Amino acid sequence: MKANILILLFGVFTLLSCNNDNVENDIDGQYIGTFQRGENSSNVELTLNDNNFSGESEIVKFPAICNGNYTISNGTVKFENQCPWTAEFDWSLILSDTWDFSYANDTLRLTNSIGDIYTLTKRK
Repeated sequence: MKANILILLFGVFTLLSCNNDNVENDIDGQYIGTFQRGENSSNVELTLNDNNFSGESEIVKFPAICNGNYTISNGTVKFENQCPWTAEFDWSLILSDTWDFSYANDTLRLTNSIGDIYTLTKRK
């Protein structure tokens, strides 16, 4: 009886301690969708592959994506953009820093602290 309880508790603990370690691999792929800031939006493409990203926007520098690397931790993704940028635009439009994300049914949604939203669908 005690052995069964220990096995059950171990199983429950194992399930509760999982934090979806494969989420990085799950989100790898090519995406199309939109970027939205307030009332303005733009079509975007984003590729995520082995902790590297690249992309572009229909509207130049809205948003500014280029390329770099990313890390995932506790429901957030941190982008480190590796491109040099000129000073004539709002640098908060550069895909960088920490974003909250959700991923379900091949849809990736990124939101940041100032309310920007990427809604992206994985290409099949």
